[in-house]
Amino acid sequence: MFPPELVDRAATLLDRCKKEGWRIATAESCTGGLIAALLTEIAGSSAVVERGFVTYSNEAKIELLDVPQMLISRHGAVSAEVARAMAEGALRRSKAELAVAVTGVAGPGGATATKPVGLVHFGLAAAERPTLHLERRYGDLGRSAVRLRSVEDALALLESAAPGGR
Repeated sequence: MFPPELVDRAATLLDRCKKEGWRIATAESCTGGLIAALLTEIAGSSAVVERGFVTYSNEAKIELLDVPQMLISRHGAVSAEVARAMAEGALRRSKAELAVAVTGVAGPGGATATKPVGLVHFGLAAAERPTLHLERRYGDLGRSAVRLRSVEDALALLESAAPGGR
């Protein structure tokens, strides 16, 4: 399902986390669960993957992750603020030590003048660390390509924050 090199990286990440007793949660919008799918592609991933939230709608972001309605109203669902809040909510609503979140415009529709197709925001939350944000503008590569690139960047964020560094 995923490129072999991506699966290998995910396996290495899970091994690093497992050695330290760390668990991971995901909060996904435009990727629709693909980050969790990559991680659970690995046999034995249940020792590390604590849970995944697919929060495609604004209501799901609010109800499942405690994203404040005001953030969505003020900044839009595809924003740095919402990505950070999603990651923090996933961390709070789970037993994980590390959470990654993604929200974006995969296309082909849904774009605006200020939020074009290919714009993706990531949040990364870890216990007792500042929440990180990453913005990517992949361009209109096609829906599948934007989603796969998002999975790759989410994995890179997790790798950078997991025990043992990247």
